[in-house]
Amino acid sequence: MKQTEKLICLHDADNVLVALGAVEPGVVDLANGEQITLTTAVTLGHKVALMPIPSGALVVKYGMPIGIATKDIAAGEHVHVHNIASRYTATHYRDDDAGLNND
Repeated sequence: MKQTEKLICLHDADNVLVALGAVEPGVVDLANGEQITLTTAVTLGHKVALMPIPSGALVVKYGMPIGIATKDIAAGEHVHVHNIASRYTATHYRDDDAGLNND
């Protein structure tokens, strides 16, 4: 990871990026050479949509669903409690959700 990166994708299956610090609205360069336009400022650890996420779709971080979009979320939009419903899964169930059980 380069120090100039402001947003990081934690897993190939993710549809959100995570802020590595305060990031202002506007065009942000990504590690893969692409760009994304943030619609609002975000702070350390907050998520932005990597791609459009339609209402009712899963929000995926760390390759795992963490919530369900409660409205359409545009690429570059802040993803937080105002537009997702939590889908917390107890740790002992995560392997089953990811298809990693021993059966």
